[in-house]
This record gives sequence, structure tokens and C-alpha cells, in this order.
Amino acid sequence: MSGSRLWTLVRLDLTQRVRNVAWYVMLGVFAAILVVVTALSLLSFSYAGGAGAGAGVYSVVVFVVLLLAVLVSPTLSGNAINGDRDAANLAPVQVTLATTAEIVLAKFVAAWLTGLSFAVIAVPFMLVAAVSGGVDPLVVFVSLVVLIVEIAIIAAIGVGLSGILARPLFSVAVTYLVVAALVIGTPIAFTLGGAAVRTEVTQSYRSYVYDESGMTANPPECGPWETTTYEVPRFDTVWWILSANPFVILADATPARFDASGYPEDLFGNFSYLVRSAQIPPESERVSWDDCARMPQPQQQLTPEQLYNQTTPSWFVGLAVQLVLAAALLWWGGSRTRTPSRTLPPGTRIA
Repeated sequence: MSGSRLWTLVRLDLTQRVRNVAWYVMLGVFAAILVVVTALSLLSFSYAGGAGAGAGVYSVVVFVVLLLAVLVSPTLSGNAINGDRDAANLAPVQVTLATTAEIVLAKFVAAWLTGLSFAVIAVPFMLVAAVSGGVDPLVVFVSLVVLIVEIAIIAAIGVGLSGILARPLFSVAVTYLVVAALVIGTPIAFTLGGAAVRTEVTQSYRSYVYDESGMTANPPECGPWETTTYEVPRFDTVWWILSANPFVILADATPARFDASGYPEDLFGNFSYLVRSAQIPPESERVSWDDCARMPQPQQQLTPEQLYNQTTPSWFVGLAVQLVLAAALLWWGGSRTRTPSRTLPPGTRIA
């Protein structure tokens, strides 16, 4: 593999993208959205002041950048190979010294750099959040690394599918479906799976004995224990499904920061706390109340920080699943792009 040929192919692909006026329109719309989001976030988190405001605004901006990258990247990468084949731009490149691996890798790098341009546009808004105070440098570093990797994975999925499928429109649609399965499908599967797996919980309670006038004896007489049984979902058996969600990976991989009361300061910590709280199994027996307890002991509720420290991170598992999926699609797409080819889909243009 030649680095000079690879970079030449990347520049060629980027040049074709930059010539498109729609590309600049998308960047302008993206910047306008970030202006509105940053302004609203500053107003929303202004009540927290200090660390809470800066960390909160920064996490919102990063999540919005990932959201827009998820929405736009499939369009930019889903027709990278078959689009050039339809436009008769692929065959002239294939007859040069460039190998199939170089062509596919160049398409991937070009799509990745195109997606990263949205992150570059967001840098001033991230600086605004950082300047507002309280953003840990480690949080900035980890969140940006995960954001860059997620954009690369989406680009790899789109380029791979564009090599596997012959029709550009169909490959873009399938890329959106795969990304939607990761972003939207995982919460749906988590919810339905947890609701399908249920367990019985017994709730016990007792109270004083009251006469017909509604008065108790002196001293009060305790009534018998009464129990009720009902079913609750077992989300602790399916919480791992959420590990492949890009937003969960971003939130769970970024170090969580908590205030003095043990509550998250930003959206990273809130998302991670919600996902990790699903790991806790429900209690099989509960005491709702006991009027006859002389000195009732208050139930100690774990703070989000305590629960976060007692549960297991899952971001590396989900990230590994995404990397394997992206690498497999790229390899498959490269095998379908390799020339000479014995068979081609009907109606495929080769020159």
C-alpha cells in the first residue's frame, strides 16, 4: 500500500465533495443550529453557575455534534463507491496502480474527514463552554476522542455498504437503517426486553387497628402483616443491549463529574447514571411501611455517584462491537469492489 497514492485518492475524493455547493449549505445550517443550542444551553444551565454551567453546556454541544454527525454522515458515505461507479468515476481509478484496498481506504478516510468538519465547526462553541468554567480537561480529551472514533465508525459503515450494494439510494437507506438500529433500536430492544423478562415482588405492610370511629386503642394495637404481589420488569438482564449505542458509549466512556451532593454535573454523567442504574436488580421483598415500628429506620438511598462507582462500565464492549461491524463491512465492501470481478449485479455500470 502506497501512502502517496492513498493521499492522492483522498484529495481527489475531498475535491469532488468540496465542489458541491450543498456541502457549504450544510455547514452553515450546522453552525446556525449550534449557535441556537449553545445560547439555549447557556440560559438553561445558568442557574447552576460555575462548574455546573460550563460542564453542562459542553456536554450538550458534544451530544448535538454527535447527533448531527449521525444524521448527516450516512448521506456523505453511503454512496461513496457505488456513486462513483454510476458516475463512471470509479473505473478510471481502478485501471491505475491504485489497489482495491487503497481505493476503499481512501473513500473511508475522505468520508471520515468530511464528517470531522462538523466537529471542527463546533470547536468555537466548545471553547465557549470551556471558558464559561468548570470543564475538566480529561473530560474534553476523552469526549473528543470518542466523538472522532464514532464519526469514523459511521463513515466506515457507509463506505462498506456502498461497496456491497449496487444502488446508491439503497445503500444510503441501509446505512441509515444500520445507524438507526444502533441509536434508536438499542433503546427499543432494551425496553421491550426488560418488559418481557419480569419477576414477582412481594410488598409487605402493616398498620394500627382502628375501631369503627376511626380511633386506635391506647396503647395502639398492631394489625397483622399484609402482603401484595406484583410483577416488575427485569432491566438488569438486558442492560448490556445499550452498550452499542453511540450516545451511551460517549457518555459512559467520558469520566463522570459529580457535585458535592453526589449528583452529575453534565449530561455525560446523567446518561451514564441512567444506563448503569439499569444494572441493579429489583428487590424481591419490600416493606412499604410499618406503623408499629417504634423507631423506623429510614431507607438509605444511594446517590448517583455511589451507584456509579458500584456498577460496571460497558462502553468498551459496545465500542468493540461497532469496530468489528465497521471492519467487517469495509472488508466485504472491498471484496465486492475488487477487480477483475467474475459477476456483477444486473445493470451495474463498469465504465
